[in-house]
Amino acid sequence: MENNIHEYAFKITIVGNGSVGKTSLVQRFTKNSFDESFLKTLGANFSLYENKIGNNVTKLIIWDLAGQNDFNFLRPSFFKNNRASIIVFNLEDTSEGRESIDRITDWHKDVLQYSGDVPILLLGNKSDLIDPGKIDHTRFKQIVDQENFIGYEISSAKTGEGVAKSFNSIIRYLRKSVTKQNE
Repeated sequence: MENNIHEYAFKITIVGNGSVGKTSLVQRFTKNSFDESFLKTLGANFSLYENKIGNNVTKLIIWDLAGQNDFNFLRPSFFKNNRASIIVFNLEDTSEGRESIDRITDWHKDVLQYSGDVPILLLGNKSDLIDPGKIDHTRFKQIVDQENFIGYEISSAKTGEGVAKSFNSIIRYLRKSVTKQNE
């Protein structure tokens, strides 16, 4: 009997302002854990993740890029061979949250400049800290349409809400694009 296992390997980057929860999202997805203590990412962190569904094995190298401007000079090398990105913003109605939303377009420009036209998912994080009825879904869907992102999700790294769904949507999109290229 022939073994028809298909292996996929993708590098993806997680970008967004500092303190939006990028590292916590990666930790929740890869280790199903959440750490209350905040440690600022210096430069970049990377995590490995492997997923097997049926005969498909997907390996992700997830690069979590520091959001602070101090690390701008490092970004070109961190984006090398990037296949997809997740732009994370803070859903809270605070100056930090509003600034992270205002910078979505800047992060998109960085991804385009250093990675080219790769699939991008927009991800609003920290849903556990807000009233779900106050989320302006229309605004974020307009950004997705305007910037031609593959979608938009809501998450909480703390509770796990939407985290697996978000990363799995990127995995599905990348697998589908590879399958189409091989046909």
